[in-house]
Amino acid sequence: MPTSPLPGEGPVRPVSVSLHEGTIAALKARTGKRGMSAYVESLIQRQLERDRLRELIEDAEAEHGPVDQSAVNAKRAILRGETAGSADAA
Repeated sequence: MPTSPLPGEGPVRPVSVSLHEGTIAALKARTGKRGMSAYVESLIQRQLERDRLRELIEDAEAEHGPVDQSAVNAKRAILRGETAGSADAA
């Protein structure tokens, strides 16, 4: 049974989407006419990743209960180098 390609894989195909004129103008200003597809592709891939991450978090919370926000904040502080009592924190 053939499998579907993952986001970012497989042949490129043209599709039609409807966007507001102001959005199109801002997109063209940022990317130029020839860079629009690559820009939109990367945005969609990023959103798909975020959606999947949200689903994984929801699945984990359903199985293990909600996250402990104080533990999340503590881990975030470590990642940012903001550990309490650290002489390097500045």
